[in-house]
Amino acid sequence: MTMQKGLSAGKSAGPSKKVKKDYRLLIYLLPCLVLVIAFGYVPIAGWILAFLDYIPGISLKESPFVGLKYFELILSDSANMLRVMKNTVTFALLGYLVAPLSMIFAIALNEVKGSRLKRTIQTITTFPNFISWVIVYALAFQFFSYDGMVSNVLMDLNITDKPTSILASKNAVYAFQTCMGLWKGLGWSAVIYLAAIAGIDQEEFEAAAIDGASRMQKIRYITIPSLMPTFIVLMLMQVGSFVGTGLDQYLVFYNGMVADKIETLDLYVYRATLLRSDYSYGTAIGMLKSLISIGLMFGMNGLSKKIRGNSIF
Repeated sequence: MTMQKGLSAGKSAGPSKKVKKDYRLLIYLLPCLVLVIAFGYVPIAGWILAFLDYIPGISLKESPFVGLKYFELILSDSANMLRVMKNTVTFALLGYLVAPLSMIFAIALNEVKGSRLKRTIQTITTFPNFISWVIVYALAFQFFSYDGMVSNVLMDLNITDKPTSILASKNAVYAFQTCMGLWKGLGWSAVIYLAAIAGIDQEEFEAAAIDGASRMQKIRYITIPSLMPTFIVLMLMQVGSFVGTGLDQYLVFYNGMVADKIETLDLYVYRATLLRSDYSYGTAIGMLKSLISIGLMFGMNGLSKKIRGNSIF
């Protein structure tokens, strides 16, 4: 009888402890939720500017309501919108094209036997991620400007007879900016894949070794299939930012010579909103961009669920 009471008391205490633990985890999560709400959801209230003829210095109550005027203006400005959308889509597609390189690099780095050499390579390749784009541009200017090292070397070798600059070349914008983004983010992106590789059951590799599998066969039949779910999830998340390819990189590399090729949608919104003080027009574009991103995210999530049988949410 006493034993039964003890068991029933233990059963009743178990769920209460679990509830307390869950509440404690929620308290730990609370600061993150506050930040997400403050910077992710509260700014949505600013979408009201897209429906007002807002002028800085005048309160919202005094700003006249113009309905869909600025959305119609986006359609009427089709030449500029097509140009910036072409640049945005091109940069996004090039980003998807080089995305597998992070997984390939992680696999190659994992195959390095010396731990000291592996740590050195990982540190060197990850470090550029923590350098601001302003410093990256300063370094690129020293190498690739008209007076840069590359131009001087080409002239010294008589390959060219006049100074050249990749930073001012329209034909090199897409490839050069993609390479710069790859150089900056390759090591950091590989960290996720290295963590996924560490989670692979080592017994699979041991069984493959017993069966006589070579190193390349282990990579082909064990490592790559195990990394594909991680790769697909990262690609799905990247699709959500398809029309938001980033601002800081293209802003610092922006100049009059390559303006037509490097101006993405985010940069166009920045110039329209802050440089021309057209806040209502910029808000309308940003609003459409957010809706398109949400639509793409849900679309790709549904496609993943249909093809793979699971999704990210």
